[in-house]
Amino acid sequence: MQTTTLSFENMHNHGELFANLFRARKQSFIVQKNWDLPEALGMEYDQYDTPASRWIAIHEYGEVYAGIRLTPTVARCGIYSYMIRDAQRGLLGTIPQDLLFEEAPVDENIWESTRVFVSHTTPQRIRRRVHAYMVMAMLKSARELGATKIVALTAANWPRWFGRCGLDAEAAGRPMFIGDGDYQCVSINLSSKLH
Repeated sequence: MQTTTLSFENMHNHGELFANLFRARKQSFIVQKNWDLPEALGMEYDQYDTPASRWIAIHEYGEVYAGIRLTPTVARCGIYSYMIRDAQRGLLGTIPQDLLFEEAPVDENIWESTRVFVSHTTPQRIRRRVHAYMVMAMLKSARELGATKIVALTAANWPRWFGRCGLDAEAAGRPMFIGDGDYQCVSINLSSKLH
């Protein structure tokens, strides 16, 4: 199993992996979860998939098992910045504005983690290992990008598995029902992991 952090600068080095990641996102979010999201050419995407973002793929032999998108909280593209902040600003009707306890950060050392998924085709026997790879890859990529903190919109059951994965995290917002389940914003501290 491999982890690859993709960017607009390096995607050409990885064949179909970038497209396969977006195809897996479509399967996960549009087909499985039935979310109303943009799609084209069999791929799911949105306004945050810009050159400012990075995408982490957990994959093997061309099959994408899981993925994560990282976006800097200083990102700007037209009226948009990053998903959590734009939801708080009322730009996204599908996510409640009161998703955070405080004002959304805008800081070059804070990155956002969204579009986190594990493919429904990922075999049950390797799911725990896939989760571990996701956490390690997210932490490594975020640190390499200069992040000391990650703000994430994740499943509200995060306390059950974040500790198991060794993440130093705390609730950054209230639990809320979005689309297909309960979600919550979480702040992940990376400063203790910077050794």
